Amino acid sequence: MSTIKNSVRLIGNLGATPTIVNTEKGTKIARVSIATSDYYYNDKKEKVTETYWHNLVFFGKVAELAEKLLDKGKEVAIEGKLTNRSYEKDGEKKYMTEIIVNEFNVFSKEVAS
Repeated sequence: MSTIKNSVRLIGNLGATPTIVNTEKGTKIARVSIATSDYYYNDKKEKVTETYWHNLVFFGKVAELAEKLLDKGKEVAIEGKLTNRSYEKDGEKKYMTEIIVNEFNVFSKEVAS
């Protein structure tokens, strides 16, 4: 039960091809954003779609797989945990929420004939 305390699962589309960085210690890091959408009907019975963007981070072997398999627009399912971090840009402190991905699946849109 302790493994579900900080667990995130999303299915969405990648907004870009992952950015890959190698640390000084040789660890590979991949970063990319995923878009998820939801909809509701407003008072006028019109369908309103909202898109949400989520920042994903992959480390080590998972980053290596992300580099090989992920491209802009692909539909993926991810599982990971939420983290928060802060950094300074132009003298201003910024805050970011990210999902550290430990598993992912790429969906194929190919149709069998």
